[in-house]
Amino acid sequence: MDGLTRASPPTERAPVRPKNRARTIVSVLLCAAAIAGIVYIVWFWPKREDAGRTAARTPPVPVVVAPATQKDVPIYLDALGTVQAYNTVTVKPMVDGPLTSVNFKEGQAVKAGDVLATIDSRTYKAAYDQAVAKKQQDEAQLANARLDLIRYQKLAANAYTSAQLADTAKATVAQDEALVAQDQAQIDNARTQLSYTTITSPIDGLTGIRQVDVGNIVHASDATGLVVLTQMHPISVVFTLPQQTLPAVAKAMRDGAPEVLAYPQGAASSPRGLLDKGTLSVLDNQVDQSTGTIKLKATFPNPDNTLWPGGFVGVRLRVDVAKDAVVVPSAAIQRGPRGSYVYVVRPDDTVARRQVSVGHEDENGSIITEGLKAGDSVVIDGASRLTDGAQVTVVPPVAAASAGAAGTMRTSAPGAADQQRHRRPNG
Repeated sequence: MDGLTRASPPTERAPVRPKNRARTIVSVLLCAAAIAGIVYIVWFWPKREDAGRTAARTPPVPVVVAPATQKDVPIYLDALGTVQAYNTVTVKPMVDGPLTSVNFKEGQAVKAGDVLATIDSRTYKAAYDQAVAKKQQDEAQLANARLDLIRYQKLAANAYTSAQLADTAKATVAQDEALVAQDQAQIDNARTQLSYTTITSPIDGLTGIRQVDVGNIVHASDATGLVVLTQMHPISVVFTLPQQTLPAVAKAMRDGAPEVLAYPQGAASSPRGLLDKGTLSVLDNQVDQSTGTIKLKATFPNPDNTLWPGGFVGVRLRVDVAKDAVVVPSAAIQRGPRGSYVYVVRPDDTVARRQVSVGHEDENGSIITEGLKAGDSVVIDGASRLTDGAQVTVVPPVAAASAGAAGTMRTSAPGAADQQRHRRPNG
């Protein structure tokens, strides 16, 4: 016990002072801020510098511009129409018999009254001659009956015969007169039947494909005719428009016969593609409830046969004329969430995005009712790469197309260019 030393009791740890703890927290925060600053400099500062260099290297956007003009603009409604012959006639035989001749060529232009074909007429000629002979016979009997009437009237007046015989003679004359009238009707019918053996054209038009050849026996009850005739001058075009256009069309018709232009189907409505000019002749008296459209018919002179029955054509109906309207090419109109807008080129070769109100619009131009004035230059090509305030350079249309193609080629593979740009600092 004496040799063992008594262990000293453990000493208590001194408590941490609040001042030391605050210093520790401040040191940690300073270290974190320093690390964040280093990360920001390493990761973000080079990118901002590259962005600045990229912005400095961005060239002006090549664009094509056109001025806004002020002029009178005809308002047209566009539709798709079907050409119809002004008159169509299926020529059929009116009597039975062998077809003895065909006097037209397929596709030939014929006039009203031209002989198209003939049918064997001998049977009908004999019937006509028989009717004529029967009339002559009855006329002879009528002449004798009239003489007898005169004799009986004289005898009855002198009391040499009875009045009954005179009245009988008078009735006989009336019967014979009726027979002669009947014979004349038979002659007229036979003459008509005989005339049907010569088939003539009822209208001016073009012949189609011949349906029956010479030598065949034709009948008045045949379903198919000999040929179909179509009248080409004038000619009609039938087309439809939405029922919402009915007030404008009706107003145009009240003001006169509206002008209608015909173009090839799908072709641009340019003067070179114009087929013919006509007028609106018929506005149908009801709206088609199944489609919500109205049917119209226009008439064209068609002097050069540019319109052909059964074909489809583009139709433009003029319903009004906008006086002193501000007009820009339709390509200048852009669409956005807030409506239509255009890019206007400023004198310093920058563009301003301007909201506009568009009235009537077609492929020939757009009428601007609000937002532009005559003389403003608007971008018609290259607007897809523009923003408000962007720098532009005005180029001719051909140069703009070349620049656009080059830009497409440059941006067709952005990944490869980005990879090369990011490799350079590491290399």
